[in-house]
Amino acid sequence: MNKKLKSNLPFFDQNNPTMRLDLCTWPEVEEYLRHCKGIILPIGSTEQHGPTGAIGTDALTANAVAHEVAKRAGVLVTPIQPYGMAEHHLGFPGTMSLRPETLLLLVHDLLISLAMHGFEKVFIVNGHGGNIATIKSAFSQAYRTISTMELSELKSFQCKLANWFMTPEVFKEAHSIYGDKEGHHATPSEIALTLYLEPTLLSKQCALPPPSPAGPIYDYKDFRQRYFDGRMGSDPSLANAEDGEKFLDKAASALTKNLLDFLQES
Repeated sequence: MNKKLKSNLPFFDQNNPTMRLDLCTWPEVEEYLRHCKGIILPIGSTEQHGPTGAIGTDALTANAVAHEVAKRAGVLVTPIQPYGMAEHHLGFPGTMSLRPETLLLLVHDLLISLAMHGFEKVFIVNGHGGNIATIKSAFSQAYRTISTMELSELKSFQCKLANWFMTPEVFKEAHSIYGDKEGHHATPSEIALTLYLEPTLLSKQCALPPPSPAGPIYDYKDFRQRYFDGRMGSDPSLANAEDGEKFLDKAASALTKNLLDFLQES
């Protein structure tokens, strides 16, 4: 399937293999749908990542992994949805959050838009743990909506959620390198990937005091009190760009396999 896509689709340049929906024209998307019904939708968050991590970490990383998977699999990728459910981080300046119900409706509407055009397999690459429950709820709502619509060209519609940072390959590598200093938020693994993607972020790296230990998450005021600088048991000062490159490859390799298996499911 992938060789056919790469040779037949006019917008696929083998010297610059991009599969970006935003760079396609509608006739090109129509042609793509004759060969493949799958599409990748990256979702991140815009939230604090400790005193040295970029606020766009979850969007930067999800977008990079999604684009790498798109190139490897020969599957279209949509523009990043950079805002997520990050209400518990609102005690830190710069965080921009959607309410769970807002995110649910947003994801639902995007899924319905894709279904109306004939996409049948939507693979969401997610970069933020706080999005997981809401995205799964949006899947259920979309299935219900589609069941009431007349879409004769749609044989089936299925969605799959892939959290790049939770893949066993990435999880194992992160704990092998950082041990218990990986923590749970503003982790060195995700910061390492941002350093690889955006070298200018290297200037923000510095030694940090011991973080607050990981624990419960309640509202934004409680979060700010428990986790004084936004970290949860993590030491992002251990991060480096070389590790980030490894995490990108491991995440993309695992998710490319997951995506191709998903496309073959009946």
